[in-house]
Amino acid sequence: MVKIAFIGIGVMGGPIAMHLVRAGHELTVYNRSKSKAQKWVDENGGTVAVNPAEAAKGAQIVISCVGNDDDLRSVTMGRDGAFGVMPSGCLFIDHTTVSGHLARQLSVEGEGRGIHVLDAPVSGGQAGAENGKLSIMCGGSQEAFAAAKPIMTAYASRIVHVGAPGAGQMTKMCNQIAIAGILQGLSEALRFAQASSLDLDKVQEAISGGAAQSWQMDNRWATMAQDEFDFGFAVDWMRKDLGLALEEARTNGSTLPVAALVDQFYAEVQLAGGGRKDTSSLVSRLPGGSKDLKR
Repeated sequence: MVKIAFIGIGVMGGPIAMHLVRAGHELTVYNRSKSKAQKWVDENGGTVAVNPAEAAKGAQIVISCVGNDDDLRSVTMGRDGAFGVMPSGCLFIDHTTVSGHLARQLSVEGEGRGIHVLDAPVSGGQAGAENGKLSIMCGGSQEAFAAAKPIMTAYASRIVHVGAPGAGQMTKMCNQIAIAGILQGLSEALRFAQASSLDLDKVQEAISGGAAQSWQMDNRWATMAQDEFDFGFAVDWMRKDLGLALEEARTNGSTLPVAALVDQFYAEVQLAGGGRKDTSSLVSRLPGGSKDLKR
C-alpha cells in the first residue's frame, strides 16, 4: 500500500483515483469543488483535503489531473501548493495536458527540492479512464519513470517513457494533432456516405477493416451518424490542446496547417454552443445532418 495524494477528481481524475483505491492504495484527495471530492470519497473511500498542500502532506506520491497550465501551476507552486510540503525523494506524477514549458519548469522546480517529477498526459478518454485502459506518454528521468510505472499500471494498458522532461507533453500534442485530422476526414466521409444514400452501418463495416480504420471510426461513427455528442472529450478541451500544439509549433519551426484549420472549425462549433460536446461534433458544421450548423 502506498500513501497517495490525488489532486483533481474530475471526469478523468475520478476514475483514475478509483483504480488506485481498488489496487489497495491509501488516498487523500483534493478538488477545487469540495462537494465533488466529498462525493468521490463517500463512494470510494479515502480522505478529503482542504487544499493541495494538506493532501500532499505525508504522501509518498502526489498525482495531479487538473485543467490547464494555470490550474497546475496553482496546485503545485501556489500558496497552498503541493511542492511546498513534499519531502525529498517524493514522486510527482502529472496527468494534465499542459505546455511543454510548464512541464519542464516543474521538473526543474522538483529537482531543486529533490522531488522526482514525471509529466504523463493520457489518451483514451473517459471510457479509457473508467476501464483502466489509458495510454500514458511520459517525460522525465529514468528514476521518475521507474517509480511511477508500477502505480500507473492500475489504470493504464500502455505506458511509454518517451524521453526527457516535457517529452510526454510534446507527445500528447502529436496525439491531438493526429486526432484533429482524423476526425475531419471521418466527418467528411460520413457526410459523403449520407449524401450518397449509402447504408452507414455497411459502410463502416466495409472500410473499418482496411487502411481507414481508426479508434475514432470504431467508437464514434455510429454516434456521429445519429448526431449524438453529449459525452466524451469536450471541444473546449480540444481547442485548449490544439492551442498548445500551435504555440509550440511557432517555437520549434514546424507547420501545422491541418491542425490550425481544424482548430478554427472547432471555433465554429463553440460559437454554435457546442463547447461541451464531444470532439466528434466536428461533423455538425458540415451540411447534411439533423443538427448541422449550416441550417
